[in-house]
Amino acid sequence: MLADIFQQYNYAIVIILMMTGLYTVFSSRNLIKKLVGLSIFQTSVFLLYITIGKVANGQPPILEQAPGGGHGEDHAYTTKVIETVQVAAAGGGDFLTDIPYSNPLPHVLILTAIVVGVATLAIGLSLVVRIREVYQTIEEDRIDALDYAFNLEGTDTPKKAGAKA
Repeated sequence: MLADIFQQYNYAIVIILMMTGLYTVFSSRNLIKKLVGLSIFQTSVFLLYITIGKVANGQPPILEQAPGGGHGEDHAYTTKVIETVQVAAAGGGDFLTDIPYSNPLPHVLILTAIVVGVATLAIGLSLVVRIREVYQTIEEDRIDALDYAFNLEGTDTPKKAGAKA
C-alpha cells in the first residue's frame, strides 16, 4: 500500500497542491491570498496534465534526418516513413509499438496555459491594486461592509476604511 503511494508520488503532490490552493481560496478573506491560492491550484492542474502526458522511458516523437540530405531522397524518406506509420497504425507493423513515445500535445497545451495563467494573474493583481486605491483595503469583509454602507447612504464615493460613520 505504502509502496504504491510512493510510486505514484506525483499524483500525491498534485492532490496536495490542489487542496492547498482550494483551502487558500476558501479560507482567506485577503484578495491577494485568494489570487495566490488560485495560482497554486492552477499549477497543480498543470502538473497533472504533464504527469499524464509523460510516458516512462518515452522518446520525443521526432523523426531522424533523412539519409543523404538531397531533395529527392528527403521526399522518398518522408514517403517511406508515412507509409510505415500508416501500416503500423493499421496494426500491421511494429514501427510505433517498439519505441514508446511521449505525447507532446499536453505539454504544448500546458505551455500555452502557463502564459495565459500568468497574464490572468497580472490582471487580477492590477485589479487588486485598483481596489486598494478606492477602498484602502484588500480584505473582502471590509470591502463588503463599505459597499453595504455606500448603498445605504447613496453617496458618490465609498467611505474609506477606518473612517467613522
